[in-house]
Amino acid sequence: MPDPSRPYRTAAVIPAAGRGVRLGPGAPKALRALGGTPMLIHAVRAMAASRSVSLVVVVAPPDGAPEVKNLLDEHALPERTDYLVVPGGETRQESVRLGLDALPEDVSVVLVHDAARPLVPVETVDAVIEAVRDGAPAVVPALPLADTVKEVEPGPPGAPEPVLGTPVRARLRAVQTPQGFDRDTLVRAHKTVAVSGDGATDDAGMVEQLGAPVMVVPGHEEAFKVTRPLDLVLAEAVLARRRANDGF
Repeated sequence: MPDPSRPYRTAAVIPAAGRGVRLGPGAPKALRALGGTPMLIHAVRAMAASRSVSLVVVVAPPDGAPEVKNLLDEHALPERTDYLVVPGGETRQESVRLGLDALPEDVSVVLVHDAARPLVPVETVDAVIEAVRDGAPAVVPALPLADTVKEVEPGPPGAPEPVLGTPVRARLRAVQTPQGFDRDTLVRAHKTVAVSGDGATDDAGMVEQLGAPVMVVPGHEEAFKVTRPLDLVLAEAVLARRRANDGF
């Protein structure tokens, strides 16, 4: 549980060391342009849009930290937010851990955000932070599923797969980021799960393996992950609409 005696300084860690192969060859996914600006810059601005976030740590490709630092220096970012770039690791988990290691001691609330979710609204960021400050050790934004989901026995690519069951859709959520954590809980999860070797697909899953509660707050349809070329088309459309309507 969060320690009420500690200040509620909040930092965001953005792992951006992946190559993004599903978007095709070229620059790493986080550096792909969206509306003429790298997705990473959009993601950093989305975190910095929250007045509660005082530091954003970008975890860059191991050999690309200077390039990412130059990129951040070239773009207008809120003056009230500090920025730090650190080299990442071979896996996302290792990169997040390196980002955690770089946080100042006075940070007690940590957000972990996908660089490939460049358009998350500030209201979602603030809702996650507020829930952690209210005492939740881990918080994720999520949306109800629109489609029926089937559990299957995986087979070779393209081959028919037998259905094992149909989960109750009303109990399922599609999880987004930023995920928010009490710092001590997240650090303990990374140390414990990494040592045990148990896999987890996100940071909240690592906290679950500690037996700590994870809470869900409403996500947003514009916080989708840009993974495939069609996602990039949709993101361009959302950004164009924002600029037309809100001057974003």
